[in-house]
Amino acid sequence: MSPRGVATPDVSERLFAAAERIVERDGPGALTSRAVTTEAGCAKGLLHARFAGFDEFVAELCLNRFARTAAKARALSGLVGQGTVAGNLEAVTLALFESGGPSLSGLAMARPTATLRIREALESGAPGFHAIQEAVTGYLRAEQHLGRVAETVDPDAVALAVVGAAHHLLMTGWPGAPAPQPSMSRLVKALVGG
Repeated sequence: MSPRGVATPDVSERLFAAAERIVERDGPGALTSRAVTTEAGCAKGLLHARFAGFDEFVAELCLNRFARTAAKARALSGLVGQGTVAGNLEAVTLALFESGGPSLSGLAMARPTATLRIREALESGAPGFHAIQEAVTGYLRAEQHLGRVAETVDPDAVALAVVGAAHHLLMTGWPGAPAPQPSMSRLVKALVGG
């Protein structure tokens, strides 16, 4: 445990990673500020010193993970012509389900203040599903130019279907529900011919 008065490096990421471990291991009902700081091995008040409250922490965790997945989606442009199209798309879409994605999304939606904070941030341009959709569309167009995606495939429609399905699976998942990854993999392969 970090002693009082000693700086904790990368405190937000440390707290976010602790929250993900708790949700994965014990479910969203076990996520409290005390559980997070205990799991992170830091002072009990650190979360509230860093964030205005637990709802802000949950919102920032979700926004951070959206941004991380959006960055992974933007990196698709560097994979044009490499690997398989379906494999590249799967890697991005499946990243949404890593580290308790469905449980964290459900937790955020159950906390109105966190939901409002997320909505405001997305409306102000924070990366979210729209950024992922744009990156997927651009990637598919580039692959079409190389002949790796059929001309009959509509990149905008495929991107919308993939992101919409991921959103649906995130919002309707629950602990113990069937894993969403196989459904996403089948969808990606069906849409791009994988």
